[in-house]
Amino acid sequence: MLISVLAALAVIAYLAAALLVALPALSAKTLPRSLGLVVAGIGVIAHAAYLLGAHRGGLDLHFFAALSFVSALIAATTLVVNLVRPVAALGVIVFPLAACLLFIDAWIAPPTQPNAMGWQIKLHVIVALLGYAVLSVSAVLALLLLAQERALRNRNVASHWLRVLPPLTLTEALMFRLVGAGFVLLTGTLLSGVLFVENLFAQHLVHKTFLSIVAWVVFGTLLLGRWRFGWRGRRAVRLLLSGMGVLLLAFFGSKFVLELLLARTP
Repeated sequence: MLISVLAALAVIAYLAAALLVALPALSAKTLPRSLGLVVAGIGVIAHAAYLLGAHRGGLDLHFFAALSFVSALIAATTLVVNLVRPVAALGVIVFPLAACLLFIDAWIAPPTQPNAMGWQIKLHVIVALLGYAVLSVSAVLALLLLAQERALRNRNVASHWLRVLPPLTLTEALMFRLVGAGFVLLTGTLLSGVLFVENLFAQHLVHKTFLSIVAWVVFGTLLLGRWRFGWRGRRAVRLLLSGMGVLLLAFFGSKFVLELLLARTP
């Protein structure tokens, strides 16, 4: 019963936070930015408590449980980012997504058991999921950057939603900082995999390893291009979203095929 209450509280808090964040973009009304973030913080705490209770404090890496866990990390990352730079508009996308994935995990997905693993593999997985969360937030920022750039190009500077975004150059700078942080975490993921995973190229891991390396190369190329050639704008956004697409396939593509299409237990 308590588990369901925590899940419901988190879903409601996420949706309320998204509405509060979106209000300045939908009308001329302004609310304290901190209000929506505080409500979202309640959602993240309730979501974390739900995950601890529902999955018995373990790392459950089954498809829907993993999606729910990652969405909580992405929501938490969004809050941390807003402590550094006010980009509350991230919550308009991130918080409803977290609510949706939590709802599916709590009330639609079949119950699953946490995966048994040693501390080395847990460390590897946590670093991997943190990297995925940070890079996911950078991808959302990239989408907002595209929309912001298009609005400015069309001279639609009076749009209400532009109020919830920082200046274009600051949005872009923050995006690259997150890509840099995510790249470091992704590098740590690959290194910890080499150290702790018995065979990275085993049949059930080869696609994840290969796609993760491809994503690492894409993000590394993006950062190198930014440093040496000043890449920015649409070129940078396209490369970032391409890398994120590859990483999405690496993390969840195989799980989707194995668990939902082939009905196999990982």
